[in-house]
Amino acid sequence: MAVNQDLLGREFPPTSPYLVGREKVREFARAVFADAPQHTDVEAARAAGFTDVVAPPTFAMVIQDLTLQQLLAEPDSGIVLARTIHAEQKFTYSRPIVAGDELTGKLRVTAIRMMGGNAMITSAAEITDAAGEHVVTATSVLLVGAEEGAE
Repeated sequence: MAVNQDLLGREFPPTSPYLVGREKVREFARAVFADAPQHTDVEAARAAGFTDVVAPPTFAMVIQDLTLQQLLAEPDSGIVLARTIHAEQKFTYSRPIVAGDELTGKLRVTAIRMMGGNAMITSAAEITDAAGEHVVTATSVLLVGAEEGAE
């Protein structure tokens, strides 16, 4: 089954709220070698003007992943995970993510580009806080390889 081009423009329901925990931010910072003190030290974050530790910019992937799981679970998508790679990622922030934020993501498929039997699927996850204010848009491109023998 090829990637369903009817996915273009499809929107998914908002994810359940994700409460950003201080220890999750610290763990993520260590995992991505983000060693700025505001990622792990509350006092350093407060001295920089934040209420708590600040997540590294790529932390938004944690919430975006919840939205991408919705896309990957679509039975009519034609997306086969074994033939899929994460090809590109971009973040557009209104403000940093801080421990204590309660974030919700909503995904929309914004582009599908067919290349032979391969497909590049671009999606944008709008991530908002508990007040409904925009925090970050996480845009990703998935490259789905062609079925073997298909072109």
